[in-house]
Amino acid sequence: MVQSKKQKYTFLAFCLIPTFIMFSIFTLYPLFNGLYSSFFDWSGASQAKIFVGFDNYIRLFNDSIIPRTIYHDYFLVITKVVGIMILALFFAVALTQLKIKEAPFYRIIFFFPNIMSVVVIGILWAFIYNPSLGLINSGLEAIGLESWTRPWLGSEDWALPSLVLPSVWAGIGLFMLMLMGGIANVSKSYYEAAEIDGANEWQQFWKVTLPLVWPQIKISILYIVITTLNGSFIIVQVMTGGGPNNSTHVMGSYLYQQAFKQYNFGYGATIGVMILIFSLITVLILQFFMRRERVEY
Repeated sequence: MVQSKKQKYTFLAFCLIPTFIMFSIFTLYPLFNGLYSSFFDWSGASQAKIFVGFDNYIRLFNDSIIPRTIYHDYFLVITKVVGIMILALFFAVALTQLKIKEAPFYRIIFFFPNIMSVVVIGILWAFIYNPSLGLINSGLEAIGLESWTRPWLGSEDWALPSLVLPSVWAGIGLFMLMLMGGIANVSKSYYEAAEIDGANEWQQFWKVTLPLVWPQIKISILYIVITTLNGSFIIVQVMTGGGPNNSTHVMGSYLYQQAFKQYNFGYGATIGVMILIFSLITVLILQFFMRRERVEY
């Protein structure tokens, strides 16, 4: 018995230690190194580091651009969550509940953007938004709506909303498949019982489908929020670079500008700490409000 327990713990250690080492190298070390760097004035291009204590954090609170980046990030979070979840849930229900022969084909089509690089997606949509040659303005002109044409990515009013469409388009497929998996696991007997009780299709969706796929919906929302707060800077950098006039800067793109363009690595690390804190707080709040009893019928 003692030998078997020893073998068990040896096997667990053999499995967990390499994973913990990789986690420490690629997650814990960058995390604590970023926190450490936030207390220094450092260009990132030399070994000279000047300890400044909380000066970078004081600068953070006094930086007039920071509130705008936070607003832009949460604007993208809200619009992406609403847009992706509504469309992904709609297509997931349609492709599972309706008997569509081409359903496998549509799954591939909707998922295709997810296998594309974010950089490629950004370049593609930047061309679509091009005021002279882009598909949107050309289409509006073709149907006689010239007054609706805009310099989409060059307008302070329209640049940020213009980032929502490619972000939603690129995210529908993955979450559609996640929700389809959840819907496929719902027993047909529930729908038959609801139909016998007189529930129409809309009522079946609200009373049967939605509660039973809530775990997948919750995971999807959290994933969208985390990836947006931590990764939206990529599409911003590709499509607008934070402009015009800082109207599309998010926290991540502003970090990139400070650290890699203006060589303020210490201040950039401070912004990174801010992103981490906002991400953690947002996830905890969402976890609190989205908690619910497990639904069983």
